[in-house]
Amino acid sequence: MADTVLHTPPRMRGIKQAITELRQIDEKTALTEKALRRLVIEGAVPSVRIGRKYLINFDTLQEILRGGISATVPAAQGGIRRVG
Repeated sequence: MADTVLHTPPRMRGIKQAITELRQIDEKTALTEKALRRLVIEGAVPSVRIGRKYLINFDTLQEILRGGISATVPAAQGGIRRVG
């Protein structure tokens, strides 16, 4: 008989939920909701978009903040943009 392996589902959080949970762990965190949203939109923090909402794996976010996973922001594309 094959062994059954139970996997814990990922702890997916919305941006507001992630910040709330992060503040429960570290109430003096300098990471704001706006900064986390920017990191998610830029692709520095991996996420899944469902409709208008971004879901973040909370464990992955913690690893990134600890420095265990490299969070790189993709370079801007398109060169110089016209203003005005």
